[in-house]
Amino acid sequence: MQVNFKIFRQTQNTSPLLQTYRLDVKEGNTILECLNRIKWEIDGSLAFRKNCRNTICGSCAMRINGRSALACKENVGNELAKLSIHPRSETPEITITPMGNMPVIKDLVVDMQSFWDNLEAVEPYVSTAARMVPEREFLQTPEERSRLNQTGNCIMCGACYSECNAREVNPDFVGPHALAKAQRMVADSRDGLTEIRLENYHQGTQGVWGCTRCYMCNAVCPMEVAPMDQIGKIKQEILARKDDQETRQIRHRKVLINLVKQGGWIDERKFGLQVVGNYFRDLKGLLSLGPLGLRMLVRGKLPLGFEPSAGVFQVRSLIESVQKLESGSSGEETKSHS
Repeated sequence: MQVNFKIFRQTQNTSPLLQTYRLDVKEGNTILECLNRIKWEIDGSLAFRKNCRNTICGSCAMRINGRSALACKENVGNELAKLSIHPRSETPEITITPMGNMPVIKDLVVDMQSFWDNLEAVEPYVSTAARMVPEREFLQTPEERSRLNQTGNCIMCGACYSECNAREVNPDFVGPHALAKAQRMVADSRDGLTEIRLENYHQGTQGVWGCTRCYMCNAVCPMEVAPMDQIGKIKQEILARKDDQETRQIRHRKVLINLVKQGGWIDERKFGLQVVGNYFRDLKGLLSLGPLGLRMLVRGKLPLGFEPSAGVFQVRSLIESVQKLESGSSGEETKSHS
């Protein structure tokens, strides 16, 4: 069958141009195979990265029909199915563009320097001080090693970084790839810098609190690392060590959980006062709520009373059960690091 491949062509600091190449392909052909044929048979000037062709190296990440993915993993048939296009319809189209959140060097090749710099910022390697032990080897139990399996699958392809909405609006955010590797260090029994790491990952919106939980990193990860889930694990470790006076981010999380435990859902009247106003301790925060409160009051959006939700006792029981499980796992982690 014939497919039109629409590919963004551009060089640094120029506007992209959409160029169309028509190929006779099979449904099982990977996107990378199609790009190779375009380069070898039609246009040798087309630039893109590739290497292993086996979903191992992560080199061929790009946006395929608006979603970051590995060109060696995705095939023509699956892409057309996602677009609900029948292969025998009138010349189907597949659009290929460079990854996001990184400047373009040429065509589908992007400059990944910020990606690597942000990875380096979390110090993603076991501290050498922790290796100074009398044993010849630093042994781990199978259980300790198993905690590293999921994050160890990351191949640094950049797909999660490309789709990260938080990174797009906040250039200080290190990105989901870096924090997934950071969680690997937190979970590693050989590392002796857990407390220092958690303090660093807790700073402002550069670390874990910069994540907007949009889920895009989980959705596009080709290796099921689930970066957003790993960020959540770091948050839990931080929350277990901090009280609600530490930062507004900590207070936001703890107040939300406490209010849901009390009433089954959030009491908006208390939420702003306790989080932003810090239980009436933060005068500046309280004053900042004034304009918003007045607008809500005028438009009838400010509830004057609060009705607990149905099933509040079941909600409370579920939250308390989860908290017990988390505190138990945190205790085990602490023992393994001590």
